[in-house]
Amino acid sequence: MACSASHSRSPASTGCGPSSPLTLPGGGLSAGRAPTAPVRFALVGYGAWGRHHAAAIRQAPGAVLAGIACGSERSAAAARHDHPDVSVVADYHALLGRPDIDAVDVVVPNDRHVEVATAALARGKDVLLEKPMAPTVEGCDRLLDAARQSGRVLSIGHEFRLSTQWGAIRRLLDAGELGRPLYALVSLFRFPYRQGSGGWRYDPARVGSWILEEPVHFFDLVMWYFEGLGDPTSVLAVGNAKPRPGATGRMADDFSAVVRFPGGAYAVVTQTLAGFEHHQVVEVVGTEGSARAWWSGTMDRTRQPAFDLHVQRRGREAPEPVALGASGELFELEEELRQTVAAFRNHRALVPGEEARKRIVVCLEAERSLHEGREVPLRF
Repeated sequence: MACSASHSRSPASTGCGPSSPLTLPGGGLSAGRAPTAPVRFALVGYGAWGRHHAAAIRQAPGAVLAGIACGSERSAAAARHDHPDVSVVADYHALLGRPDIDAVDVVVPNDRHVEVATAALARGKDVLLEKPMAPTVEGCDRLLDAARQSGRVLSIGHEFRLSTQWGAIRRLLDAGELGRPLYALVSLFRFPYRQGSGGWRYDPARVGSWILEEPVHFFDLVMWYFEGLGDPTSVLAVGNAKPRPGATGRMADDFSAVVRFPGGAYAVVTQTLAGFEHHQVVEVVGTEGSARAWWSGTMDRTRQPAFDLHVQRRGREAPEPVALGASGELFELEEELRQTVAAFRNHRALVPGEEARKRIVVCLEAERSLHEGREVPLRF
């Protein structure tokens, strides 16, 4: 039976972070910090999603919101109103120069990810960077180099892994409940993307492409689920777009991709931005069983969605419901910040940059497939 979430607290830890968290050089806590010392965060970016990051930082045990950098006077006024006890600045470099700040949470438009995150790493800060890691593979490599040179932690915000639903499917796979994975589907039916500050999400030069928006999460999920099979081998994409001022064929309203994995397994990632509300389905089929989950809300950031997960095990007469905690991106974000505090204290990433880089490769090659009308081999 379906669940409905109406509470605002963070869900309990799902224990579904990456199976092999990255430990960067010079492990351990920052010099002079006690294991239980608060992790003091600077937040760079205070748009619609940045506001939720600020709230999640303040809610996370052991985290302190020590400063906010805003890109406009309007967002700065909102930050001062929402957090009157926190320093608000226009230039994020002013926060990076503060020795009392341990970590930087980067929530800016895609085209600024590399700039801000590399600057933070160079100043000795651990970094939580919103997805996509970067709009280009070269940008990903710059970030990885910056993390290695600084000895600091770079963690990428693929918080779908921390979902009570999507994470439960990974646990079923790890426990052998579904056997060897054969097929997966991630499908999203939703309203058009928000424009973003200054319309950046509708500017190809700034967003990169809409495949780098939510589909990057979906590629992350299927690659995470099929991790034991190895990296995917090819991608074939199709899509179409409505005419939009300033947009190009890269900005597909409707997008679908087939991703092949070793051994004949494959996954389908599909979404439409020409729908209504926010409705997502994830299905995984293996040699010993199958799982199906769905999530529905009038808005993507609701605290009162409907959601469900059922699993059919081989030899069982009927599918069985799986009990779930609160599900949705607000809950996942809160869990991400909670787990990031512990991860940064132990000098590790929840989602290492090396993993996130592979998701960017798949997104960019899916774009190439969409443009060229052919299946594209994947090389990492």
